[in-house]
Amino acid sequence: MSLSHRTPVRVLGRAAREGGGRVQPLMGCRVRAGFPSPADDHLEAEVDLHAHVVKRPAATYFVRAEGDSMVGDGIHDGDLLVVDRSLEPLPGRVIVIALEGEPTVKRLERRGGHVCLVASNPRFAPIPLAGRECEVWGVVTHVVHDLLGRSP
Repeated sequence: MSLSHRTPVRVLGRAAREGGGRVQPLMGCRVRAGFPSPADDHLEAEVDLHAHVVKRPAATYFVRAEGDSMVGDGIHDGDLLVVDRSLEPLPGRVIVIALEGEPTVKRLERRGGHVCLVASNPRFAPIPLAGRECEVWGVVTHVVHDLLGRSP
């Protein structure tokens, strides 16, 4: 079976940061994804985005996704993934895994008593893991997706 349909990943670096962090303003209201509502004119507090998405800095790294095999999970080409190596790769979780030496991102599933990697794009068939060399690199906890369409 050809593995060319995998969504490869490119490791960018560890999530641990040095020195003080930058914080950004956090609005005191939530925004509706349905019918628009008037926005509050004040800020509630400041939010440190890094602290929000990185729970265990020593075990977390960032990686960029490439390809379209995970679009059903909101992972698009060029998206930034936050990956935690300390989390257990349970069935149902999206993981970064080196399959036969090449990293990819897929959902781990158990089908018919067999463990496999499943893309969230129906164009791609599940990849059974039995008899293959694989190493889990971590569990994807967050996706940073650029809505402006700029390339990374």
